[in-house]
Amino acid sequence: MEIIRTACEMQQACRGLKKNGILGLVPTMGALHDGHLSLMRRALEECDAVAASIFVNPTQFVAGEDYETYPRTFDEDRTKLEAAGIDLLFVPSAQEMYSLGTRTFVEVSEIGDRLDGASRPGHFRGVATVVAKLFNIVGPDRAYFGQKDAAQVAVLRAMIRDLNFPVQLVACPIVREKDGLAMSSRNRNLSTQDRGRALILHRALENACDLLEAGETQANILTDALLEVFATDEAIRLDYAAVVDPFTLLPVVDTTKGALIAIAAWVGPTRLIDNILTENLTVESLHLDRGSMEEMHA
Repeated sequence: MEIIRTACEMQQACRGLKKNGILGLVPTMGALHDGHLSLMRRALEECDAVAASIFVNPTQFVAGEDYETYPRTFDEDRTKLEAAGIDLLFVPSAQEMYSLGTRTFVEVSEIGDRLDGASRPGHFRGVATVVAKLFNIVGPDRAYFGQKDAAQVAVLRAMIRDLNFPVQLVACPIVREKDGLAMSSRNRNLSTQDRGRALILHRALENACDLLEAGETQANILTDALLEVFATDEAIRLDYAAVVDPFTLLPVVDTTKGALIAIAAWVGPTRLIDNILTENLTVESLHLDRGSMEEMHA
């Protein structure tokens, strides 16, 4: 695996790989876990070559968040990526990605202001900007993201469409611990007590799943089911619990046409997110835009 630290060298290396077929990209902020590695495996199965990136992007952290304390485990990450068979690893510095005087940013209005964007103003501007830069540097044919970051998937899907990036976004299923907790780099920041409390996110979604399996489709009833679980632990600070359209992130009245059920909460000092899709949607369907989905279900 070749490790590259400058945009110019990465562009040159990726142009060489693309001559041999499909190039995949898996962007990460490091502190890799089995969820990240599942993205790598999917990319390696579907592409002729795969590039990964590790960059803790300062522009997607809002004031008071954990940018300085975000886990950085480069040596462990490099070993995992080498074992996985990744071809290129891009590890730029903040100065490489944002040169002095940078004035250009990418903002996906409206969608980027919902869910995480509502409680973390400017977060998705940072996400969209760094991913757009990675697309321009790497030039991938396919880019792989985890469904755990469902709002991010919606924002990036809209960005790809609106800016005509020749990239297929591939959303991949959430990978969970044995007890149901969605894998996250931030899980390592949880204390032993908070690790147990964090399971409330999964329990809340299971509560909503039980209702869905029983035939419930009303969004307000499903939302109440989520809130009912969070009410059992006053130490958890709920950010949002929402039933929304997975493409626009707007609230839906019912789930008949498919919905994303998403939650975010502070467990101690650590903010965690999780979500499920209703049974009439699949993660694979999220590779399509809204028009394609409606045509498929017509």
